[in-house]
Amino acid sequence: MSHGLEPTEEYDGSIAVHLLNDRSGREEIRCVSYQEAIAVVKANHRSVTVAKIVDRAGDVVFTSAEMAIDDWETEWERAKRRLSVDVEEYDCPHDNIACFADDLCIDCQIDRVKEQY
Repeated sequence: MSHGLEPTEEYDGSIAVHLLNDRSGREEIRCVSYQEAIAVVKANHRSVTVAKIVDRAGDVVFTSAEMAIDDWETEWERAKRRLSVDVEEYDCPHDNIACFADDLCIDCQIDRVKEQY
C-alpha cells in the first residue's frame, strides 16, 4: 500500500507498436505514450521490414514504409503543440498542408519578406 496521493486515472497502454519482419513474423509492443512508441520504433525500425504505430482506436498513425520516424515525430510534436495552444486559423495561399500561422512554409515566408518592400 502506498502513502500519499493516489493516481487519479489509469492508462491501459493501448498504443501499440507493431514490428513486422519477413523472417520472424510480427511482434506487438504495448506502450504507455506516444513518446515511448516513438522510442521503440527508433530502436527497432532498421532491423525490421516495417514498423507501425497503432493508436487507441486501432488506426495506423505511422508506418515506416511511408515516412521516416524522425519526420513523423516532428509533425506529431507540432500537432500536439497546436492542440495545447489557441492558434489562429491560417489558409496557405500555396496549398501547403504543413503551413501554419506560427510555422509558415518557405513560400509564405518569402511572400512576407516581399510585402515588406
